[in-house]
Amino acid sequence: MEAFNWYEKHVNPGLAGLLRFTGLDKVESHAEGVYVWDTEGKRYLDFLGLYGTLSLGHRHPRVVEAVKAQLDRMPMSVRVMVSEPTARLAHRLAEITPGDLSMVFFGNSGAEAVEAALKFARIHTKRPGFITTKNGYHGKTYGALSVTPKEHYQLPAAPLVPGVTVVPFGDAKAVEEAIGPDTAAVILEPIQGEGGIRIPPEGYLREVRRITREKGVLLIVDEVQTGLGRTGKLWGVDWEGVEPDILTSAKALGGGVMPISATIVRPEIFEVYKHEPLIHSTTFGGNPLAAAAALAAIEVTLEQDLPARAQEMGQYLMASLKQLWDAYPEFIEEVRGRGLMVGLEFTDADIGALVVAELATRGILTAFGLNNPKVVRLEPPLIVEKEHIDQAVEALGESLAATKVALEGVL
Repeated sequence: MEAFNWYEKHVNPGLAGLLRFTGLDKVESHAEGVYVWDTEGKRYLDFLGLYGTLSLGHRHPRVVEAVKAQLDRMPMSVRVMVSEPTARLAHRLAEITPGDLSMVFFGNSGAEAVEAALKFARIHTKRPGFITTKNGYHGKTYGALSVTPKEHYQLPAAPLVPGVTVVPFGDAKAVEEAIGPDTAAVILEPIQGEGGIRIPPEGYLREVRRITREKGVLLIVDEVQTGLGRTGKLWGVDWEGVEPDILTSAKALGGGVMPISATIVRPEIFEVYKHEPLIHSTTFGGNPLAAAAALAAIEVTLEQDLPARAQEMGQYLMASLKQLWDAYPEFIEEVRGRGLMVGLEFTDADIGALVVAELATRGILTAFGLNNPKVVRLEPPLIVEKEHIDQAVEALGESLAATKVALEGVL
């Protein structure tokens, strides 16, 4: 427990307290596939997947091998010459992203990808304004936080980047009415992750795309969580055949081994780089190690058709969860999701927290949505098997029963 005490003392005392409440005041030891072990030898089934990062599970051998090989060759770029893995990754992303998205800026995190997207939108349009959606989540750096409309995170850091308008998610008409002469871009998620696994009405993305084109406004689609197969398609926008002006990717892009993000844009948005090649830059973004991991992750995802697997396993998981919904309607308000991006909305956030704690005692890792703590999210690796889903659902049923007994004892 020495490491846990150091973490509490030097890193994040509040989070340490939350981990204690949920029974996860443990120290992780090692991981493989869908499993994680703590230093006491207990094994956990990972149904959180680092918030959708671990699409390939922990330590996928192809990704680990690619990173080791690059480590022996050249781990970091000198930046005054071209890195071959970085260039190859940019070319691969241009091949697999929708429409004419073909220019790439590499960063290290989803928030960095969003920061770049916002900056490019302002530079290209010469307008300052952005439209974002209620309960949207795009990160906590200043620009990303400014389009993440949750006062709990925003107010302590105010004032933020000005010129942001918030509209309801799923309401294309509200987007149209909010667009003005100063609007540079609309930013949204195909499915809201931290907002509670919120799926918009069918046709919403297509209609927003139509509106933004007609109004001459850029469309930024944040695929940090939905990208690379999580929802059952390679990209979340593929469900409606939408081609955004800017697409952000991170999390699963690094194969669960290296942090990397990408902001992929249409060529005309990168025109500024022809005259100002250092207008936006980073030291570590797209470094050779991360690029090698991403290239391997993309190939595994495509070769094994993991988006199709996410659809199949997601349908199986949803069917099992709906049986629990029927059994505990006093606790579960709704089950929703697409692919292996699934949310359980509880009638009360405290009930959800109790269930997460009960699941941890049974060796299942989950968490609630940052913008909607009533929702417990289930985002296992896309390599998950039916036996793993059965194990998680059985533990969830036991956790719900234990929570019911505990609440009856209080009441």
